[in-house]
Amino acid sequence: MENVIVERVADFLKLYPPFQDLSSEDLYLLATKVRVHYIPKRNYVFKQGDPAHKEFYVVQQGAVGLRSKEMSSSNWIDICDEGDILGLRPLFADQTYAMEAMAKEECVLYAIPFEAFKELLLNNKMVMDFLLESFASNTRNPKASESKGKLLSSNYNSSEEANSELDFFQQAFYTKNPICLTPTKTVQEAAYIMNKHKISSLIIEENKLPIGIVTDKDIRRWVANGSMNSEDKLSTIMSSPVKCVPPHVHLADVQGLLLQHKIGHLCVTKDGSQDSEIVGILSEHDIVTAQANNPIALLKQIERVNQKEDLTRIRKSLSSLLKAYLNTGLPMPYVMKVSRLITQALMHRVIELSLEKIGVSPVKFSWLGIGSQGRGEQLLLTDQDHALVFEDVPDEKFESTQAYFLKLAEEISRIFNELGYEFCPADMMASNPEYCLSLSQWKQKFSNWIEEPSSESIMMCNIFFDYAKVYGEDELSKQLSEHIFRKLKGNQRFFAYLGEDAVKNPPPLGFFRQFIIEDDGRHKDEFDVKARAIQPLVEAARVLILSEGIEGKNNTIERFEKLIELEPQNEDIYAGCIKSFHVLSRFRAVEGFKQNSSGRYLELSTLSKSDKMKLKRSFKPIKDIQRLLKNRFQLTYFL
Repeated sequence: MENVIVERVADFLKLYPPFQDLSSEDLYLLATKVRVHYIPKRNYVFKQGDPAHKEFYVVQQGAVGLRSKEMSSSNWIDICDEGDILGLRPLFADQTYAMEAMAKEECVLYAIPFEAFKELLLNNKMVMDFLLESFASNTRNPKASESKGKLLSSNYNSSEEANSELDFFQQAFYTKNPICLTPTKTVQEAAYIMNKHKISSLIIEENKLPIGIVTDKDIRRWVANGSMNSEDKLSTIMSSPVKCVPPHVHLADVQGLLLQHKIGHLCVTKDGSQDSEIVGILSEHDIVTAQANNPIALLKQIERVNQKEDLTRIRKSLSSLLKAYLNTGLPMPYVMKVSRLITQALMHRVIELSLEKIGVSPVKFSWLGIGSQGRGEQLLLTDQDHALVFEDVPDEKFESTQAYFLKLAEEISRIFNELGYEFCPADMMASNPEYCLSLSQWKQKFSNWIEEPSSESIMMCNIFFDYAKVYGEDELSKQLSEHIFRKLKGNQRFFAYLGEDAVKNPPPLGFFRQFIIEDDGRHKDEFDVKARAIQPLVEAARVLILSEGIEGKNNTIERFEKLIELEPQNEDIYAGCIKSFHVLSRFRAVEGFKQNSSGRYLELSTLSKSDKMKLKRSFKPIKDIQRLLKNRFQLTYFL
């Protein structure tokens, strides 16, 4: 290995633990032993059960995903990035690997022979202590306050993992050999069996395959409705189809399904599908028992809340939960999904309580979350952004109808504010008559924005195009969406304006790869991670998905995932945007919880060298996606 290459390796390694504790002489000596491996995307570094290699690895470029083969292909235990170590287990135990490592993108790895490294450990107690603590605590970097990373999969028997209150990768324990009945059995028979065995649910099966679930709630509902014929068949009251999971399912997956579908039970089958044999049943009680502090418990609390003070407590509990998730290093998709579902439930309950106070609405309406809430990306206590659409009324009733909804919106906004959500400085709230309108008025407003594009109208589109119904009638928001997409179809001039706005903020690196920071004002010398990094990805995803005419995709990640499906030739670009969005969102969320702020501005001097490099790496997809936008919408000619 030539000296210049050895020096380059040494310069890289000294940026990261534990190599930064080595002397210059030892580091240079180690660098002479390093071998460079190129790993193509989706190739394995090692597989679970493989014999131990004679070397461990440091990621120099790219990203390597770690997972257990019992997990689904999309669930990663951890993602190793620049400077991260993997494959260290054989240093302490000459065994097979406990998980598999796969290149999530093209990777360059530095392979360090164990024999060469062991020689250095004899004279470097700090390095040895670091590695022993790392192995004992099952983390790649035990000194880090956040994102420590895992060394072992969750099926490895570690007392530290078993004691972790927030280890959502542990396997969910289910009731085996559940009691099953056929759909021809009667409701009376089901009630008798449930009472006899003191259980709250039964699986309805045909030929050992699940076709439905009956719970004690279903039977109580049947009695309450006056359907007292004890000979009614279970097929008339069962919930169907059944949501199924495989035996080796993890708590994170179970919680996600229960939250998403608002159900209380899952059927466990041999392969996780409805077409395989029943082996067990999982209830939300099982999850609550396994994790006392969990999002399902918060949802249950929200349903029972009747006072604003209780909502405030739940909102604080959610913040604590999300902060703990981030510190534990849980994947951002899961953290954001939990936040989205609980925040929506919280907002829904606020509206219900406000309706009880103000009185029944005169006509049907929909409360719309806009901006980050509409995209389901609100992790922190940011400003309020919302709107209200009500069904059309005769002219003579409009004033009184709008007055009612403005009063309702003022009450809702007041409670939101008391929960910690600041009033929007630009007054983009449903309590503003400009954004509390009938369906026809909203259609006209969107038509004006689309048909007469300008810098101001594009700004409004960027805010109001990302809306989601929080409460009320689906049909009103559906009709509004259909109107918008009719106006957008084939409107290349509008997309050119929208595309131009999406590329106005280039990747935030200047000459010599220096961060572009704020040069004046209260945030002088700080980095605006929202405007300079997150927003370009959000806006790119929006203009691309709208140009494809795809409805119902408001979330930035879901938009990029749909674009991968539509344009597999651009998968690498869109996948890079997804990864960058998660990295940047984590930086912002961690900063926000640490400073009790919106997390928008990062003080770069407080970041480690590895965090700065990770931040810089997340900017490349911004450059790639903006180049794609310029080509697709011919922005070089338009600008």
